[in-house]
Amino acid sequence: MRRALGLAERALPTGDVPVGALVLGPDGAVLGEGWNVREASGDPTGHAEVVALRAAAATAGEWRLTGCTLVVTMEPCPMCAGALVLARVARVVLGAWDPKLGACGSVWDVPRERRVTHRAEVVGGVLEEECGDLVRRFFAAHRA
Repeated sequence: MRRALGLAERALPTGDVPVGALVLGPDGAVLGEGWNVREASGDPTGHAEVVALRAAAATAGEWRLTGCTLVVTMEPCPMCAGALVLARVARVVLGAWDPKLGACGSVWDVPRERRVTHRAEVVGGVLEEECGDLVRRFFAAHRA
């Protein structure tokens, strides 16, 4: 999670919400990394999780990320939760919960929805205070 926090910091210079993510292979090796790039790229799908999943799939040479773990500083939104399910990620490790848009247990629970074709384990609250503080400071500065 500390590595994901470092990645999240990379979003700040472009005005993106500081969220960082990485995908670990079944052996623990880093397959892909990402941070929010919506503002930098003008891409509405430029969320840290999607960027990391794309990089991991490129490294793995396939879209199926079976046995992999997604580590992310903020609870994934519905789009990102759907993407990790479709990529067949085995586990999501998240930092801060998102009570407004979270889709891994807060508002929705996409990875554990009984009707999805693949379910993922969700481990939440890892370095929760640090991850949450980064986002809270970002929004406090933008609303001041």
